[in-house]
Amino acid sequence: MPEGDTIAYAAHRIRPVLEGRVVEELRSPRNPGWPDRLAGRAVRSIDTHGKHLFLRFDGDLVLHSHLGMTGSWRVSALEPHSSRAWVVLRAGQQWVAEFEGPQLELLTDARTRFDQRLSQLGPDVLAPDFDSDRFLTRLAGDDPTRPLGDALLDQRNVAGIGNIWKAEGCWEAGIDPWRPLGHLTGAEAGSVIESMRPRMLRSATEGPRTIQPRVYRRTGQPCPRCGERVRAKGQGDANRTTYWCAGCQR
Repeated sequence: MPEGDTIAYAAHRIRPVLEGRVVEELRSPRNPGWPDRLAGRAVRSIDTHGKHLFLRFDGDLVLHSHLGMTGSWRVSALEPHSSRAWVVLRAGQQWVAEFEGPQLELLTDARTRFDQRLSQLGPDVLAPDFDSDRFLTRLAGDDPTRPLGDALLDQRNVAGIGNIWKAEGCWEAGIDPWRPLGHLTGAEAGSVIESMRPRMLRSATEGPRTIQPRVYRRTGQPCPRCGERVRAKGQGDANRTTYWCAGCQR
């Protein structure tokens, strides 16, 4: 699933094409009424929160996207013809399209503020001023027996972390992702976020492919820090694979 850095990178690429400009052409085969509703409107801003992306149009209309496991945003000088495109937008000679994904909807601006799915999201891990107090409050209200790695995937605790950055953040901070929340100090929990943020912010600007993982999908390979073999095991109700080094993550 695309994580917060991937969504932020998509927004970073879309902004120069659409932000502040009137969309000259819009197609959405699955939502044929959208072109008429958005015709002649400029894209006021493009922002993200965790794994959610928002294209905000004049007139308080917002395209809200969540890519799930399969979706993607693409920017191209060539017109996309794929039937898999959920929406296609053109401004000048550039095209922006979303392909597949489980959720693309047109909302009012007010609904994005009060929609229960969105209002329950935790603080955005990539926000310029990450709200660490809110994050720690959310963790303190969670099940104290819940392993840290599983809690980090809960978007109600913190928005934007997926399986990759769960593993990489815990490794960077030297903390075992299997440690129960009740055995974790606030400083330790905060160190996981602060350890992953520089790499995530770089990925959000330069692209996810510029980041080389330390432990993610490196099962059996030596840990870059201590040389112990990297381990992998399913974690949480969703049984998402967690990667960690038992030698230096305590």
